[in-house]
Amino acid sequence: MDSRLLSERSSVFRHADPHAVSDYVNQHVGQHCIGLSRTTRPLASLNHRKFAELDLCRISYGGSVRVTSPALETIFHLQVLLSGNCLWRGPSREHHLVPGELLLINPDDPVDLTYSQDCEKFILKLPVHVLESICDEQRWQRPAGGVRFVRNHYRLDELEGFLGLLGMVCQESEASDPLLRVQEHYTQIVGSKLLTLMQTNISRENLASPHAGIERILDYIERNLKQELSGEDLAVQACMSQRSLYTLFERQLGVTPLQYIRQRKLARVHACLNDPSCTVRSLTELALDYGFLHLGRFSESYRLQFGELPSSTLKRRH
Repeated sequence: MDSRLLSERSSVFRHADPHAVSDYVNQHVGQHCIGLSRTTRPLASLNHRKFAELDLCRISYGGSVRVTSPALETIFHLQVLLSGNCLWRGPSREHHLVPGELLLINPDDPVDLTYSQDCEKFILKLPVHVLESICDEQRWQRPAGGVRFVRNHYRLDELEGFLGLLGMVCQESEASDPLLRVQEHYTQIVGSKLLTLMQTNISRENLASPHAGIERILDYIERNLKQELSGEDLAVQACMSQRSLYTLFERQLGVTPLQYIRQRKLARVHACLNDPSCTVRSLTELALDYGFLHLGRFSESYRLQFGELPSSTLKRRH
């Protein structure tokens, strides 16, 4: 497979104890456990580079090994098989990887991989927040539960240009005078390519899309109700003028954006006061959480919308 994916210049271990290599991986690439055959004495090798917020790793254990982990939690693991073969076991299925194939492990996926004796892999560690920030910057819609790759394995020839991009990233990581700004740009490109080339649970229709409709804008409001949302901020998110935004709300909902936001904030407070499982230390604290700084006005607005004071709603719950 591709020799550009980290050269000997990035070597950390060569023909070393697999457990020493595993300890290093736990520190820099992701928590895992390894299981080795008791009858063999394999020699492991590892190349590694830190690249902005990414970690690049090329690893071979020199013997058959099983790698397991409950979940990676805050990181995505992308693995490219360079030689040998690897068995991935999922909750209800499994897949045999061969050279030229790529595996993408989501943060909440358990890891269960068995490497062949001649297996060598290139691993890219990508923090969750990098992909989230790309989605936010592009105004792509991501579920509240987080970004997730729906399909987790691909042939590299299905991902046009991606192997070449990884090669350039590795070459840049081994530059004698690395520039952090350049590395940050490459990181954004890698993340953006993953989100556009692979099947995910995000919608790349942004708020300004003519097909998005007002539902996308309302979804953005719903996900940010505890923030201070102004008409100007909302117009920027929707990529339209404030005048167009107000016209859209008046036509579709019969209220201004700020009136709608206040109604939704009050509805969220009302739902919490009615829900015994929702912790309410004080009405003041709950009101402040949603940006109601004038408590008298808050109580009056609540009464006008729901026909009773918030204190009455809370008392009825008890």
